[in-house]
Amino acid sequence: MSGPTTRVLALLELLQTHGRLSGAELAQRLQVDRRTVRRYITVLEDLGIPVTTEQGRYGGYMLVAGFKLPPMMFTDEETLAVSLGLLAAQQLGLVEAAPAIASVQAKLERVMPPRLKQRARAVGETTRVILPRVEGSFDNNALLTLTHAAQSEKRVFLRYHTPDGELLERQVDPYGLAFLRGRWYVSGYCHLRKDMRSFRLDRISGVRQLAMPFKRPANFDAAEHLRSSMSKLPRTMPVEVLLQTDEDTLTRTVGFCPGTTNVFTETDKGWLMQTRTDSYDWFIWWLVQLRIPFLVRGPDGLRDAFRSYIGKLGEAL
Repeated sequence: MSGPTTRVLALLELLQTHGRLSGAELAQRLQVDRRTVRRYITVLEDLGIPVTTEQGRYGGYMLVAGFKLPPMMFTDEETLAVSLGLLAAQQLGLVEAAPAIASVQAKLERVMPPRLKQRARAVGETTRVILPRVEGSFDNNALLTLTHAAQSEKRVFLRYHTPDGELLERQVDPYGLAFLRGRWYVSGYCHLRKDMRSFRLDRISGVRQLAMPFKRPANFDAAEHLRSSMSKLPRTMPVEVLLQTDEDTLTRTVGFCPGTTNVFTETDKGWLMQTRTDSYDWFIWWLVQLRIPFLVRGPDGLRDAFRSYIGKLGEAL
């Protein structure tokens, strides 16, 4: 926590949430000593917030019975975090996001004091969060059902459309969800394939929670699992390109030392890149973004894709 004001507000939230807490418990949660806790209680009382103190072994601090504050009390940092979160949520591909976000913003402004309300509006009116373009859309209920099933550790039944259009019914133990490169994914154990799988939510046409429980692996990270599984996908198209530059320039451009991988080989004319890709078009786009002189060594499919790319550029002039 960043300062005394934040800790005082945190103390108030703790009392509203737990009802009664001892001085020792508050001190431990706020990472201060008990004398400081008593000083924070005095600050709350000076603000007109009624706090009751009970002495003795089982005593502690509590708010006067029936006293409630508006549920939304934010610091400047919390206001910024919430406002940026709402901006990002607008781009996550949720079908009914716009009215829901507008409703949340209205509720927040209703309980915020004027100064924080002005700050929240300033973020919304002057700031933009640019996320990858969302591919497709899906029913919000799929996301809600899957997140609830993952949290409660209950199996789900889903109807999934494969990339070639085949419709398969599956039972999955959902371990977690992730948003990557403009798409939502759910990762978990597929009982049809008897292995871990990740499913795009825009290919799910129906999902419902089942009664069968499962045990989610400890510390499972859906984003890390998704990145790892995607990096291990087989690439079908070989590419070979000579990057005509020195090691320092290439390191700054690609973000790692080329000599630490088996993708790059140093030659007297630069660095020879030999790898595989799923899409010549994507590889050309990536290569052009490097802004490094290069020569295409092969294969013919990559050369043909480059000729097509250059032809399209010429047509645009």
